[in-house]
Amino acid sequence: MHELSIALSILELVEEQAELQGGRVAAVHLKLGRLSGVVKEALVSAYEMVREGTPLAQTELVIEEVPLVAHCPVCVADHPLPSVQQLGCPVCGDLTAQIISGRELEVYALEIES
Repeated sequence: MHELSIALSILELVEEQAELQGGRVAAVHLKLGRLSGVVKEALVSAYEMVREGTPLAQTELVIEEVPLVAHCPVCVADHPLPSVQQLGCPVCGDLTAQIISGRELEVYALEIES
């Protein structure tokens, strides 16, 4: 369960930023792509476990799921893909390896109360 090590890393990052900002962190905002290799539910569970007994025990983890989008060189357009098993263009059927989004695992914002 690598989600546990990811949750620990997020917690360390948030603790560091809270100390620098001098406030209480109310929420951590994370972008999570379908190809990130992280199971959302497992990450939420791991985060809830590692935050217990820390100054961040009440911090909420807000996850924005990022859709899987690929660029098709034939259509010359970006298209959302229906599933990770179908990495071809949903319009023309051409196979593409140009993934535009869907790999994200990124803390992009913190809500800090001063």
